[in-house]
Amino acid sequence: MLLVAAVVAIIAVALVFDFLNGFHDAANSIATVVSTRVLSPTYAVAWAAFFNFVAAFVGGVKVANTMGKGILDFERLRAQGSTEVLVVIFAALMGAIVWNIVTWWWGLPSSSSHALTGGLIGATLPSLGASGLVLGGIGKIALFILIAPLMGMVLGTVMMLGTTWVVHWTKATPLKADKWFRRLQLVSSGFYSFGHGSNDAQKVMGIIAVVLFGTVWKGQPFHVQWWMILSCHAAIARGTFFGGWRIVRTMGHSLTKLQPIGGFCAETGGGVTLLVSASLGIPVSTTHTITGAIVGVGSTRGARAVQWGVAGRIVWAWVFTIPMAGAIAAFFYLLALALVTAVS
Repeated sequence: MLLVAAVVAIIAVALVFDFLNGFHDAANSIATVVSTRVLSPTYAVAWAAFFNFVAAFVGGVKVANTMGKGILDFERLRAQGSTEVLVVIFAALMGAIVWNIVTWWWGLPSSSSHALTGGLIGATLPSLGASGLVLGGIGKIALFILIAPLMGMVLGTVMMLGTTWVVHWTKATPLKADKWFRRLQLVSSGFYSFGHGSNDAQKVMGIIAVVLFGTVWKGQPFHVQWWMILSCHAAIARGTFFGGWRIVRTMGHSLTKLQPIGGFCAETGGGVTLLVSASLGIPVSTTHTITGAIVGVGSTRGARAVQWGVAGRIVWAWVFTIPMAGAIAAFFYLLALALVTAVS
């Protein structure tokens, strides 16, 4: 009975992280559509939350499998016993949650995906040692720290140049073009939010599966069940609905000034990157992706159109996310282990 209660508590913590993921990353989904004034903040978060949830029905579970078995050695952790599984996952979640709250308070759009990755690494090292880590999976995630923003930037730039050419070719007036892209940005923002849900909601599905199949369902093979999918998408959608307005200001106003055509291009480029990454099972940063896309769009107007000082602050947040979340998780692992030892 005590084990079941502990499992339920850890799953609740995981869903809290999923909520905070949506809350923290809401800016990524809505910054462009708010900054171009296509939607008010209230309608924008509702629009984004809806598509976050819709992704549950077609998003797949490849990213969830990576988070569950591609960062730490699940079978080795399961062999350590239920208590060790719960302590490691609790510490990993706390590392990610604390770092998300700190960066939200500072208004820095850091990565929830990398915060959780760092948390898993930081909690696994004192438990299983370096041999308990899946270096191949971690390497792919590290590689996409570079690839995702570059891919977003390239796609954002290409989209911006292509759509600008189409506008000139059709000889559309500025007023008419603005009207077109205000409507199209509703589609692109929904598409990006769908990609956000497809990638980010899956992370916690993998964590919940580790908890359950490492403890109360220990004899069963690891897999993601339908109720995990629905609950995680509901949690992240709810978090998106409540939004993170501090980060909206950084992403939507401070980084570069966007018009509806630019917002459309950034969201489309970012959305494509997220869906490609999800199909490969790689948990990338929605923050990195949309930042790269926004910078790509802004740079088509010249280097001075991008506030490189703000971009630099964002990059430093990326650099520190995995090690800082890992350090926090290691602290919580040692703390939780000491408490468990004292109680037992």
